[in-house]
This record gives sequence, C-alpha cells and structure tokens, in this order.
Amino acid sequence: MRSDVLYIVIPCYNEEQVLPETSSRLEHIMEELISKERISSKSRVLLCDDGSKDRTWEIIEELHAKNELFSGVKASRNRGHQNVLYMGLMVAKDRCDMAISMDADLQDDPEVISEFISKYEEGCEIVYGVRSERTTDTSFKRNTAHAFYRIMNDLGTEVVYDHADFRLMSKRALEELSKFEEVNLFLRGMVTMIGFKTAVVKYERHERYAGESKYSLSKMMSLAIEGVTSFSVKPMRIVLFGGVGLAGFAFLAFLALIIVGLCGYWVDAAWICTSLLFILGGAIIACLGLVGLYAGSTLLEVKHRPRYIIDRILES
Repeated sequence: MRSDVLYIVIPCYNEEQVLPETSSRLEHIMEELISKERISSKSRVLLCDDGSKDRTWEIIEELHAKNELFSGVKASRNRGHQNVLYMGLMVAKDRCDMAISMDADLQDDPEVISEFISKYEEGCEIVYGVRSERTTDTSFKRNTAHAFYRIMNDLGTEVVYDHADFRLMSKRALEELSKFEEVNLFLRGMVTMIGFKTAVVKYERHERYAGESKYSLSKMMSLAIEGVTSFSVKPMRIVLFGGVGLAGFAFLAFLALIIVGLCGYWVDAAWICTSLLFILGGAIIACLGLVGLYAGSTLLEVKHRPRYIIDRILES
C-alpha cells in the first residue's frame, strides 16, 4: 500500500521560544507515523517564517541542517498570519498528498494528527480541528469568539464553530484553494467554500507553550472585519434598511411636531431636533465608514498585488 506524503505547515513569527519544543514533538510524531507506514518518508514539517525579528529563521535553518524532516520557507517581509499560512500551503501543494496547518505555539494538539490522517484515509478531503471546550479562555474571549462565529454565519459567511486554522486539506482541496484569487485572505471562510467530503476532529486546546500570542484584540477585530467584508454584502443591506428606517423615524417625528403645533400646543422641539441630528449624523458617518471598508477592500483586489514574496526555501 502506497503511503501518502504529509506536509505539516506551520506559520512562524517570532517563535524562537517555542520552536525547539514544537519541533521535538513533531519530529517524534512524524517518525512514528512514518515507521507505521501511515505516511511516506518524504513527508515534511514546513516551517514558514513571516519576517521574524528574532532567531526564528536561524532555528529553522539549524533544524533543516540536522534533520531533513524539517523544511523551511521564508517570506521577504512580514505579511501576516493568513498570508504566510497561504504561502506555506501553496508551497506544500506541489509536494504533498495532504497538508495539515497548525500554529507553532502548541495550543493546537499535535497528538490528534493521527486522527486527521484516519479521516483522510476514510476519503475526507478536508478535516477541521474543532475545540472540544474553551476552558482556557477568559470569559470575555470565549463570549466574543462565539459572538464572532454567530455573526459571521448570520451575515452569510459559513465558518465552522470553534475552528481556527488547524485543519487537514488533501492535494485536491489545495488545488481548488489555489484558484481563489482574492488578496484579502480569510482562510476559514475560503476553505468552507471548497466543499468536498469533510469531517471534524475534536481536541482540547492547550495554553500557549511559551512566548506571547501574536493575535492581539485589534488583530482579531481586523480579522473579523476582513472576513465580513470579504464574504458578505449583508452589512450593506443592513445599512440601507437602517438608513431608510432612520429617515422614516425622522419624518414621523417632524409630522408629530407639526400636528402638535396645529393643535395649539407649544413644544420646545430644540432638543428633539438636536437628538435627531446626532442620530442621523452618526448613522451617516457609520455608513460612510462601512462603504469605505468595502471600497478599500475592492481597491486592494483591483491592484492584485502578490499576497507574499518568497525569499528562500529550504528543502531536501
């Protein structure tokens, strides 16, 4: 029976503190899978450096020099998690039969990689790693994450609940992913659009092994906005209907003031008019901001600049 080639694609940005432990665990897992002939001996761990400012790339070079199991690809500059992950997947696409993407911080449990492969052997083209629980998160992060998934699905962007970027994709799925030409990447939404037979593997997400998370609140919000504006025009419809509703409310308030005046009652309407002006002004500014987001995204897509530029590739 022919064993398929597996590439584990790991985006790295300033991960010098975790890479020694991550590489050690993955080396053990990969060698065990190879010895059991679950995967080919040509399988690799592809470490993707996103323009790190620490010794991340030097560590990747050392790992490659010591063991051919480790390959590396270096972006010419920092491009962000989604872009460098996509870069790694596209490099792996021409070299593997299946690829698993995961973060370097060991929050994604590498011990379930065997379960991913089992689902692949059953004919699944995409296997999603889904958190079994979120006990390690703060209440704020847990609630905002669930709100994010609900809002994304309500706005028409299909995402898998409690799934980030820990997933397996077959070569066929990677080929289809490569046909998506958008510059503004939101892989969680793009992958679900591919279709094919899918499965879910649940796992317990751990605390970060070392270092600090690269996803701050502002970056998480940017990712959420990217996902909404890249996949759905429903916010524009909401703005349209909201604008019509506010205009209708203002018109009714204006008629009410006229009727009250005709009935001989004196009404100091200054505060009402001022409140309406603030409501309408705020709504207009919000609408312009939303239109600006879509216009900015469209501008980037029209320019069609490269998502990434590869500086170096280390491979056997």
